[in-house]
Amino acid sequence: MATTSDSSASFEETDTRKDEMHSTIEQWIDELVDDVDAAHASDEFQEWLDVQSRFHDYSHRNTLLINLQCPEATKVAGFNTWRNEFDRHVQEGEQAIWIWAPIITKQCPECENSPSYHVDSDCEYDETPPEEWSKGLVGFKPAAVFDVSQTEGEPLPELETEAMGDAEDLVSVLRGAADELGVTVRIVGADEWAHGDAKGVCKQRDIHDFTPIVEAKARTKQADLAVTLVHEFAHALLHFDVDDEAERSKREFEAEAVAYIVGRFFGLDTSGSAFYLAAWHGHDPEAIQDRLGRISSTAQEIIETIAED
Repeated sequence: MATTSDSSASFEETDTRKDEMHSTIEQWIDELVDDVDAAHASDEFQEWLDVQSRFHDYSHRNTLLINLQCPEATKVAGFNTWRNEFDRHVQEGEQAIWIWAPIITKQCPECENSPSYHVDSDCEYDETPPEEWSKGLVGFKPAAVFDVSQTEGEPLPELETEAMGDAEDLVSVLRGAADELGVTVRIVGADEWAHGDAKGVCKQRDIHDFTPIVEAKARTKQADLAVTLVHEFAHALLHFDVDDEAERSKREFEAEAVAYIVGRFFGLDTSGSAFYLAAWHGHDPEAIQDRLGRISSTAQEIIETIAED
């Protein structure tokens, strides 16, 4: 039986695994919503952010599952992947970490179901025979992965991203990635800064050009400048068209979460960030899921764009 309290979650029963994986994610989010003003909820959220920074290319649902089962995980892969691609072997007795894996198969162009589900559905599409259908995503299934700490064998190759831990280089890379992200960046000297105590702002060029402009106040601490740039990039990607002040305050939280994930991924110290979930008070679990997804996908987009630059 899966649990989310004092012990790690596990999904050992094959017959109930799918339902338990769904319900465990829902339970975690329910508890986050119910405990929204407590320090405990903020700690739980920050734990998930830490995991998301290590698995930036995973969906928020999968990083939630990893966090609930093995929060200290750093690199996960399937049994055969460890063996065939890394010459490492899962140690005897290790418990699998269960995540959602995509099911890619032929699907009906109309209802998007696989052939077997299409037959049992109300869809009447018959213009193209099933053997000629294109492949696509039709669903997800539980898949077992293991963390590197559960394996033994050949050492892993060094991650290329470790070389980008230097904040001064990261600021330069962030500025170089701005065009691809559709953002204009300006680093403004302290004597010319016109935005008070703010470290950075995101604004439009003028009433005729809606291209986001990110301005950041110049400073000697390049790590802080880098995190500010990521924070404002997140605003440009997520919130540029948001005028409602109440919603803007909630999305300020999203931008800070994105900056935390990206900063951690590139080795910056973002421990000074504090996440107070009161901004999400009153939101139902579906809305929280949506926000977690936005945070996850935006961090992924920024990380992948920077890494390619």
